[in-house]
Amino acid sequence: MSTTREALLRVVREVIAPLIRADQGEIYLVSASDNSVTLHLAGRYSGCPGNTLARRRVIEPAVRALVPSAEVIVTSGALIPPSAEQLT
Repeated sequence: MSTTREALLRVVREVIAPLIRADQGEIYLVSASDNSVTLHLAGRYSGCPGNTLARRRVIEPAVRALVPSAEVIVTSGALIPPSAEQLT
């Protein structure tokens, strides 16, 4: 595993996930690479209009602080992608 990918995963697990859980949301890691991360929001975030705010004000800045050109993909809904790992 590359150090950039490890750093992205650490930020997702240690910074982003606790913030989402504190707001009664569920967060899943769908995929991650050196320059992109795909997350899925569920629970309270399922269909919530606040998803855009969470993505733009919390998730993207945290990821891009490490990798400024990173692609951040955030989906939401009750249907969890099959390959997703819940971050607890």
